[in-house]
Amino acid sequence: MDDSLSYPPIDPTNFDLIIVGTGLPESVLAAAASAAGKTVLHLDPNSFYGSHFSSLPLSDLTSFLHSQSSSHHSPPPSSSADYIAVDLCSRPMYSDLDISSHSPEPLQHSRTFNLDLAGPRVLFCADSAVDLMLKSGASHYMEFKSVDANFVCDGDGKLSSVPDSRSAIFSDTTLGLAVKTRLGIFFKLVDGHLKAAVVGSDGGEESCDESGRISDEDLESPFVDFLNKLRLPPKIKSTILYAIAMADYDQDNMEVCKDFLKTKDGINRLALYHSSVGRFLFLFMVKHLFCNHDHYYFKNGLHLSVLRMPVNALLMDKDSGSYKGVKVASGQELFSHQIILGPSFIVPSPLLKSSPDILQAKLKDFGLQDFRGKVARGICITKSSLKPDVSTFLAVYPPKSLYPEQVASIRVLQIGSSLAVCPSGMYVLYLSTLCDDAIQGKKSLHAAVNAIFSVPISGTPENSNTDESENAEVKPTLLWSALYIQEMATCSFDSIFSTPMPDGNLNYNDLLDATKKLFHMMFPHHEFFPETAFTDPEDDGGFDQSPSDDSLNS
Repeated sequence: MDDSLSYPPIDPTNFDLIIVGTGLPESVLAAAASAAGKTVLHLDPNSFYGSHFSSLPLSDLTSFLHSQSSSHHSPPPSSSADYIAVDLCSRPMYSDLDISSHSPEPLQHSRTFNLDLAGPRVLFCADSAVDLMLKSGASHYMEFKSVDANFVCDGDGKLSSVPDSRSAIFSDTTLGLAVKTRLGIFFKLVDGHLKAAVVGSDGGEESCDESGRISDEDLESPFVDFLNKLRLPPKIKSTILYAIAMADYDQDNMEVCKDFLKTKDGINRLALYHSSVGRFLFLFMVKHLFCNHDHYYFKNGLHLSVLRMPVNALLMDKDSGSYKGVKVASGQELFSHQIILGPSFIVPSPLLKSSPDILQAKLKDFGLQDFRGKVARGICITKSSLKPDVSTFLAVYPPKSLYPEQVASIRVLQIGSSLAVCPSGMYVLYLSTLCDDAIQGKKSLHAAVNAIFSVPISGTPENSNTDESENAEVKPTLLWSALYIQEMATCSFDSIFSTPMPDGNLNYNDLLDATKKLFHMMFPHHEFFPETAFTDPEDDGGFDQSPSDDSLNS
């Protein structure tokens, strides 16, 4: 039987933009281009939406990780009279996959799990990403859940609450009067600086009172130096740097810190945290925000989304070597002015020697990705909360809090069954940390796992006879885990663009900034989501929120 018969024909065949992959950046770009009146064809070889941002059942997640841990080559395409077909390859984005099962129970309930490949994201409610969701109209198809608590690991290896207000700090009985006095000076200085900045932004006179402003020299200096200058104690300094300002690397060690947080950026993050208090942190859980339908009209543009449709080749003009279209698995040729590829798709290097010189020159650098480091990720399942009576929380383990050589923060997000990510009575914990290589990343993950869980030893009972409800210090027992290293890379070339992989942040800010920049590179004369008008041609009240049968596997 001809395999192409299983692929439906796509009509129309000409588009302004073709996008391969349905991850968050690709989906936002598809929606933004449609909002700008462009015709968009959205293709994905997978049977589910999300690509590297997917939420999947347990067994599907492990299958996806295994499939993405090795290179894949498309069948050699044939050239037509007008175009040269350059085959696409899929490069591995995950490595050092370590899956451990200490109990049959999670696997028995595999389909009831909804696990995030890149981890759920936590947003401040005053975050710019929330503004985008409101502006684009995607907020109508989302749900937010507030995080119950926020913890930071202190110098003794214990988790303590991150204060959500100034009053919470001053009511902390573990802090002495001298510390509270210095904190009072610090908050007064920050408040005065922010108020002065607001006055200046509102068009106030340059001669406005500058006594409350932090000096330019301090603003450009490392934030840790500014905190040291104010003689803040290590516990408070660590909380501000890693649990509120969310610094990644050890800010006290110039030799290992790859990203020093400047005082001006630290102050801005404190202001964001403060402006979100009362509404506090929101957990952002909904997936497929912009592409949960087979097709829909967005303003005057058309967004056609097709799953299970591999792209085998790029069609390149024989004379100019420029991009013209794609050839899909069915053999159909589809054309567009521009194309966006998901981050795992590359052109093989070198090209066949028989390829024209102009094409060799055009594509010689395509596929040389901009590697931006790695993220070590872990997904762990247990039957008891790490913190009693708290279901959903964020915990930060600052550098050196678990072992002396720990150079980056390790973040842990626990989610309970109330968010429909796991069976009742279970919890999912997501771990993440930046790393230079797999050895460093795995060491950090194992240190966190050993600090958080009681890990059953092979051949011993799954649980001891200790009653966890009677002893809050007893660690939850690890039932199942997946630890892996994820690449962070992206590349762009001429009219062929590539989107970034999920980064190591807890929010979407950097990803959305990169996505917005890419949109303006492609469409410099169009606004990024000018209005919030969603239109479904089948009804005048907006498209149905429930996905089609073909939309989701989970």
